[in-house]
Amino acid sequence: METEFKAILKEFLTENGLTLSAFARRVGVKPSQVSEWLKGKAKPGYDYLRAMATAFNVSADYFLGIKDEY
Repeated sequence: METEFKAILKEFLTENGLTLSAFARRVGVKPSQVSEWLKGKAKPGYDYLRAMATAFNVSADYFLGIKDEY
């Protein structure tokens, strides 16, 4: 079963000891946007996925649920 983005993001934040605000600052989005992603009310588009991958030096495939490891 495919893991939902909100679960992947929550796991990433927890494993890396990041707050929602700290993650948002590094990615360049508002904390409210990250909150929407965590609630499953929205998903990031290409530009935000790219920003996440770049900010944390993580493959976008991880955030997309294609790879289990980052």
